[in-house]
Amino acid sequence: REMKIYTLEVDGDGDKSITYFSSPQDVKGTSLLTWSHALEADEQWLFLPALKRVKRVSSSNKSGSFMGSEFAFEDLASQEVEKYTYRYLFDESCGEKTCFVSERYPAYENSGYSRQVSWIEQDTYNIIKTEYYDRGDNLLKTLTQSDYKKYLENTWRAHTMEMVNHQSGKKTILNWGEYKFRQNLNKSFFNKNRLKTLR
Repeated sequence: REMKIYTLEVDGDGDKSITYFSSPQDVKGTSLLTWSHALEADEQWLFLPALKRVKRVSSSNKSGSFMGSEFAFEDLASQEVEKYTYRYLFDESCGEKTCFVSERYPAYENSGYSRQVSWIEQDTYNIIKTEYYDRGDNLLKTLTQSDYKKYLENTWRAHTMEMVNHQSGKKTILNWGEYKFRQNLNKSFFNKNRLKTLR
C-alpha cells in the first residue's frame, strides 16, 4: 500500500493531518483527517470511497486498528507533550549510543494503552523504540524506528517504522520516502470535504 501524509503544525494546539491512500485500487482514495489537541479529545474523520461519505471516528474507538494494520487510530494523532504525564526510568545503551528510557501515561480518556515506555537517543532525542502496554498493563506492541535522516537545520525523521503486535504475532512496516517541509499548507486544507477530493 502507498500513502501520503500531509501535516500542519498549529501554534497553541495539536497538529492537523490527512493520511491518504493512493494505491492499490481497492483502498485508493481512503483518507483520514485528524485534528489533534493538546488537552481536549482528538477529532478524526474517515472517508471510505465505497460508501462515498465521511464518517467520524468515535473517541471510544481510537484504540481500533487503522486499515487492518497494527497501528491504532490514536497512534496516528500527533503526540502532544500535554497528553501525557512522564517519568524518567534510567539510562541504557542502545547500539553505539546511550538512550534515556522514560515512561509516559495517557492523561486523556479512551486511550487503548495504560502506559508507554520509550528509548530516546540522548544526543538527537530521536525515539528508537516504544513499548505499548494495554489497559491490563500487558505488553501489547513495540514500535521500532530507524533509518533517521536530518532535514532543515536539525529536524530528524525516521524512514522505517516497524510495529509488532506481541499478542497477535502480526506486524506492520512503514517505509517512508522523502519528507517535504514548508509546503505552504494552511488550516483550510484540513477539512472534511477535502477528503472527498484528494487525488
